[in-house]
Amino acid sequence: MLIQIPDILTREEVAHCRRVLESSPWVDGRVTAGQQAARTKLNLQIPVESKEAADLGDIVLRALGRNPVFNSAVMPLRVLPPMFNRYDVGMKFGAHVDGSIRAIPGTGMRMRADVSTTIFLTEPEDYDGGELVIEDTYGVHEVKLPAGHAVVYPASSLHSVNEITRGSRWGSFFWSQSMIKDQERRAMLYDLDRAIIGTRTKLPDEDPAVLQLANVYHNLLRHWAEL
Repeated sequence: MLIQIPDILTREEVAHCRRVLESSPWVDGRVTAGQQAARTKLNLQIPVESKEAADLGDIVLRALGRNPVFNSAVMPLRVLPPMFNRYDVGMKFGAHVDGSIRAIPGTGMRMRADVSTTIFLTEPEDYDGGELVIEDTYGVHEVKLPAGHAVVYPASSLHSVNEITRGSRWGSFFWSQSMIKDQERRAMLYDLDRAIIGTRTKLPDEDPAVLQLANVYHNLLRHWAEL
């Protein structure tokens, strides 16, 4: 399930992130890549332990908390602290699959990476190349979104970032462990939630059809959720 979420960050939040990132230190992005992915990864990141990463990560996490589409699609149980990267001219990330288990910094805990998220922080007209390429059972999808927009997709997907040929592409990326481990069940619950929202625009909340749909949704969630 690949879902684009517009304006997950406001224009003001994007501008603030850009200002902080412009004065932040950047390191080789391979520091957070697994052995196989590191062979194809060529980009820059701000250090995950830096104050800048923590402060900007808090902004992203607050934005996720207020976004109903993200929460409906991902159903996050845990979210890894967001990281921030950039691709300059000549940089790219070859085809890879994200690591399945991630350590949560500073906690000693680990989490399962079910869903990947990328938030774009550069307007698409400001760079050439840099498309996020995601392969799934329905084919190959190239994603290049306005600043502040996000895309969520299964972490199990084979994906890559095309080489930058002009400009620079900045973004935030992170992984979530979902309460619903199975991605097909997660997709069904998302579709059902969208249907309930659509039905509620046409019928009052006390209508039997709305109540029955909500009952089915919550009973499925009760049956499938892993907490």
